[in-house]
Amino acid sequence: MRRIAGLPFALALSLCCLSPPPAARAQLAISITVDAAPPPLPVYEQPPIPGDGYIWTPGYWAWSDDIGYYWVPGTWVLPPAPEVLWTPGYWGWNDGVYAFHAGYWGASVGFYGGIAYGFGYTGLGYDGGYWRGGSFFYNRSVTNITNVSVTNVYNKTVINNTTNVSYNGGTGGTTVRPTPQQLAAASEHHVAATGEQTRHAEAAMKDPALALANNHGHPAIAATAHAARFSGAGVVAAHPGKPIAAPPPRHAQPATGHALPTANALPPGHALPTANALPAAHALPSGNALPPVHTPQAGHALLAGHALPAAHALRGAGQHPAPAAHAGAPAVHAPRPQLAQHAPPPPRAVAHPPAPHVARPVVHRPPPPPRRAPPHVSRPAPRPHPGARPHPAPHKH
Repeated sequence: MRRIAGLPFALALSLCCLSPPPAARAQLAISITVDAAPPPLPVYEQPPIPGDGYIWTPGYWAWSDDIGYYWVPGTWVLPPAPEVLWTPGYWGWNDGVYAFHAGYWGASVGFYGGIAYGFGYTGLGYDGGYWRGGSFFYNRSVTNITNVSVTNVYNKTVINNTTNVSYNGGTGGTTVRPTPQQLAAASEHHVAATGEQTRHAEAAMKDPALALANNHGHPAIAATAHAARFSGAGVVAAHPGKPIAAPPPRHAQPATGHALPTANALPPGHALPTANALPAAHALPSGNALPPVHTPQAGHALLAGHALPAAHALRGAGQHPAPAAHAGAPAVHAPRPQLAQHAPPPPRAVAHPPAPHVARPVVHRPPPPPRRAPPHVSRPAPRPHPGARPHPAPHKH
């Protein structure tokens, strides 16, 4: 899909509405072009007229780059001035794309692509009523006048075209060409869509139920008695029919699958290796691979819960004996415990058989500090057992 103007349909319609009443001569157009053909027109009934002086504006398919085609329901509106009629907008094939031509108000009904919108819009002019002496006269044969009192009425048989083709030219479009009278009407004084019509189109664009992707060509809100009022009395649904496929919008976002949300994504430098593999610098030889739970990483101390017994630790040449069997290595990044000042007891010989499982890589540990001999304490010579003291010699005079 492509759009040349770069404006959503309703926004462009709003800009046309904001233009001053003295509209430009020649037919107003919105520069919106789409590669995919517009869907067929849905079939629906006209809601009752809300009061005297209203004129029917038929529904049409509009386009938005964000949602694709969406339906703008037909509705009753008040004209911007007396003695003017509504020329509906239409899609026309032009230079390989479908371009939308905006509707307008004017003294006569101009060319609208030969699209049979119904309710008096047969593809050529308007047979739903006419102006005379400042009053509008309604043709009861194509106008639903059932709930209000309207005196200016008449009956004229209108042959309705049953086709629901929504565009002119191209493959499958209507082949109607402008008549001399319609070409002359294109140069008359025109007035753009009213503010009420603009709000109606904007409300349709914001309603998800009116997107072709959701209603499949048969909207539940096909027509309304009041502009921009999509609930309550006066809302008419389209007849059911064959589902219509919707072309993708221009700004459709691709599905992300199972990607993590942005807030939970890992930084590029911390991406996990595929299948839990160790980084290249820490990869173990294929023949000595250990189970993932016990796989140590070189250069890091083993966790306390996975410490190897002393009899199973591999010792390199010249290494000192391993510490006691139940002394676990300190945890990673934990502070190194202070060595006791007392001499450790002599190591006991462990009578475990050689480990049956695969050899574990040598873990380089710093050699323990040299053992200090217990300080020599000199003890005094044992005292002789006190025996019977000898009697003193008799004193000689």
